[in-house]
Amino acid sequence: MNERLGRNIPTLLAASVLFALAGMANAQDVGRDEAPPAAQDAGSQDAEPAEATDLSAVVVTGTRISNRTHAESLVPIDVIPAEVLTQSGAIDLGSALDQVVPSLNFPLASMSDTFAFTRPFQMRGLNSDQVLILVDGKRWHSSALMLTLGQVGQGSQGVNIGTIPIGAIERIEVLRDGASAQYGSDALAGVINIILKKGAEGGQVVGSYGKYSAGDGDRSRIQGDIGFGLGANGWLRVSAEMADQEPTNRAGLDNRPGFTELGKKFQVGIPNSYSYNTFFNWGYDFTPNVSLYGSAHYGRLVAEPMAFYRYGTNAPEPKNDLMQYIFPDGDGFQPVEHGDSRDKSFFMGVRGDTDSGWSWDVSATWGANRVSYGTFNTINFAYWNDFGYSPTDIHDGTLTSSQATFGVDVGKSLGDNWHLGFGAQYLRQRYQIVEGDIASWYVGNSGVTGGAQGFAGWGPQDASDNSRHSIAEYVQLEGNITDRLSTSIALRHEDYSDFGTNLSYAVSGRYGFDNGFALRGTVSTGFRAPGLGQQHGSATTSVSYPEGNSLGLPEGIYLRGLVPVDNELALLLGSEPLEPETTRSYTIGAVWNPVPSFTTTVDLYQIDLKDRIVMSSSMSLVADSVLDYLGENGIENPQYVALAYFTNAADMRIRGIGIVSNYFRKFDNGGLFETTVNWAYHKNEVTSVRPNPAVLDALGDVGFNRITRSQTRGLLADQMPRSKFIWTNTYKKNNWKFTGTALRYGGVTEFSSTSSDNDDVYPAKWIFNASVDYYRDRWTFTLGADNIFDTYPQLAPEGSNFHGIFRYPSSSPFGSQGAFVYGKVRYAW
Repeated sequence: MNERLGRNIPTLLAASVLFALAGMANAQDVGRDEAPPAAQDAGSQDAEPAEATDLSAVVVTGTRISNRTHAESLVPIDVIPAEVLTQSGAIDLGSALDQVVPSLNFPLASMSDTFAFTRPFQMRGLNSDQVLILVDGKRWHSSALMLTLGQVGQGSQGVNIGTIPIGAIERIEVLRDGASAQYGSDALAGVINIILKKGAEGGQVVGSYGKYSAGDGDRSRIQGDIGFGLGANGWLRVSAEMADQEPTNRAGLDNRPGFTELGKKFQVGIPNSYSYNTFFNWGYDFTPNVSLYGSAHYGRLVAEPMAFYRYGTNAPEPKNDLMQYIFPDGDGFQPVEHGDSRDKSFFMGVRGDTDSGWSWDVSATWGANRVSYGTFNTINFAYWNDFGYSPTDIHDGTLTSSQATFGVDVGKSLGDNWHLGFGAQYLRQRYQIVEGDIASWYVGNSGVTGGAQGFAGWGPQDASDNSRHSIAEYVQLEGNITDRLSTSIALRHEDYSDFGTNLSYAVSGRYGFDNGFALRGTVSTGFRAPGLGQQHGSATTSVSYPEGNSLGLPEGIYLRGLVPVDNELALLLGSEPLEPETTRSYTIGAVWNPVPSFTTTVDLYQIDLKDRIVMSSSMSLVADSVLDYLGENGIENPQYVALAYFTNAADMRIRGIGIVSNYFRKFDNGGLFETTVNWAYHKNEVTSVRPNPAVLDALGDVGFNRITRSQTRGLLADQMPRSKFIWTNTYKKNNWKFTGTALRYGGVTEFSSTSSDNDDVYPAKWIFNASVDYYRDRWTFTLGADNIFDTYPQLAPEGSNFHGIFRYPSSSPFGSQGAFVYGKVRYAW
C-alpha cells in the first residue's frame, strides 16, 4: 500500500493544538497547581467525565516502582478508564479499544469461521500473538484456535480478550513498546494490561440494546458488578455479563446466469452468537503487611458462522455429481459451523512487605481455552459414496490450549531515588487436539471429496497432546540519576524446553526540561517463542478456488491442509523446526505537559524483526511431479489439493509514529469540555525472505514460494491501514453529556499473489460516532449511534467479489455492517 496522508489530518491536528493553546490562556478555574478533573461517577449528577489521558494516574505496566505516574513513564503508555471503553456501542472489548487506541486495529471480518471465537487484532502492525495480554499483571492464556484463512492475523494464536467483562475493568494500560525484558515472550509490539476493579464499595447494572440500520444484527447485553466486604479486612468483587447477537447478512446475489434466479443463498456477515462471562476477584489483609489476592473467571461463547452455500442440481453447474442422488429435489445446502468456546482461569497470590523495606509477591496462575467444534446441516460426500449414507450433524473435534505459571517477585527501594526488582517465573503450556467423528475427516480412496462440507474435522493423524515448560529470571533497576534524568535497565533470561534459551534487555531513559517538557527513549530486544499450535497444530479447510487459480483446478471448493512441521508430508516437502522470533526495538519520544489541562506525547519507533513465523504459501499436491515424488515415498492418496506448514520465512522492519494530545477546559457556566486527538502511522516492510527448501526446487515448477507476494506485501506488511486517526470531543454540563468521535481509517490494498495488475486498492474512510448521556440520581440513560452516516467500504471489483456475492472487501478495518444505533440504561451505587 502506498498511502499518502490525507490533507484533512494535518489541518485537524493543527486546529486541535491551536484550540488547546488558546484554551490554556483563557481557561477558567484551572491553575498550574490544580489536579485534573476526577474520573466520572455516573451515580452523581455533578460528576465530570473521565479523561482519556490523566498524567497524575499511577501506572503499573512496564515499571516495578509502585508510585510511577503516567507523566513520569519512561515508555509510551495509554491509560484508558472504564468509562471511555463504554462510550460507544462497541460489540466487545476489542471493538471498544479499536475506537480509542490508534495503534490498535480490531477488524470485523464478515466471512471467517474462527473469527467468531477469536477476533484477531494488530498493534503497531504486528499480530495479536506478538502482543502480550496481562490481567492485573498476570499472563493471560491464549485461544485454542489458530487463524488459518488469508486475512489479518493469519497463522496467529492470540488471546481472546472479549471474554473479560467490561464491568470488571477499572482501566486498561496499553504499553506501546517492546517489553520482553520485563515480561518475557510475546511482548514484541507491546503489552495490554487489563486492571480489574477492587474494593468492597459500589456496583452497577447496565442493560443495552441496538441494531444495524439495515434492520438486522440485533444485539442485547446485560452486565453488572458489585463489591462485598469479607469481614473487616477483605473484599470480593463479582462481575458478570450476558450477550446475545443476531446475525447480519451483507451478501449479494450470485450474478452468474441461472444462479441469480435462485435468490440470495450465502450469508456474509456477523454470525449469531450468545455468551456469558463471570469474574471474581478478591483481596484479604492477614496483617497490615501481608495480603492474599486472587481471581477466578469462567466464560462461554457459542456461535454459528455460516459456510459457503453448496448449490444443488437446480443450478446450472452442480459442484458434485452425488448431489443428484443425495438431494434429488435439486436444492443445495449451506453448512452451519457450530462452535462452543469455554474459558477458565484462576490465580492466587500472597504479597507483603518486611520491616527492612523489602516487598515480595508469590503467585500462581492457571488458564485454559477449550473449543468444541461441529458442523451442522452438512454431509461428507466420500463417506456417503463408500457407505451409502452420511450424518448431517457432525462433531469435528476439540482443541484445548492451557498454561500455568508460578512466580516470585521481590523488590526494594534503595534510598530515595532507586528501586531494585528481581524474580523468577515457571511457565508450562499445553496444546491438545482430540479427533472428531469419523464422518468429519473421512476421505477414503474413491477420489470423491471427503471431509465434512463446510469445515472438515480433525482426524487421527491430527490428534496430539504436546506441552513445554520454561524457567525465567529477571532483574530491573530503576531510578533517578538526577532530578531531571531517570532511567531503567532490565534483563530477562528464559530457558524453554523445546528450543533453548534467550536473553532480552531493555534500557530506557527520560530527561525533563522546564515547562513540562521531557524527552524519553528506549532500546530493547525481544523474542517470541513459537506457539505450540504453530508447532503441533493442524487443520483441514474447505477453500473456494476461483477460475484461473494457481493450482490449475476447475473452479470449486477443495480441501487444503495445514500440518505440523514434523508431519510426514511436511518433512517430505521441506519443513524445518521452528525457531523463535527475535526483535531489536528503538523508541524515542517527547512529552509536553505545560499545564494540567493540556498534554501532548509524540513517540517514534523502529522494530527490526528476524525469523518471522508465518504460514507458508499453499503447495500444490495435484502436480504430477509432486504426486510421483510422494508415491515414491509411500503416500499414494494425499487428502488435500494443497498443503501449508509454518516456517520462519522472513525478516521485517516496522517503523512508525504515535501522537496523543489531550486538552480539557472548565467554563464559568459549569460546563466542562475535553478533546483528545490520537494519530498513529506505521510502515511494515519485509527486508528478506528465506530461499525455498531444496527439495521443492528439485521438483520443478509446482507453483510454490516460501511466501507469496500477497503475504510479503499484504499479510506481513499492509494488511491493515498504515494510518489511523481518532478525534474525540466530550462536553458535560449539569445532567447531560455529549460525546462525538471522528475516526479515519487509512486506505488498504488487497495484494494479488501474482502481480500489481490484480491488486485491489480501497481508499481511506471516515467513521463518525455520537452519543448523549442523561444523568438522574443513580441512573444514566444513553442514546447513541456508531457510524452515524452509514458508511461502507468501497465495493469490491468484479473478479474479486466471488460472482458478486462478497460485495465488500474482507480487509475493511471497520467491517461492512453500516450504522449501529443503540441505547443503554445504567444504575450505579
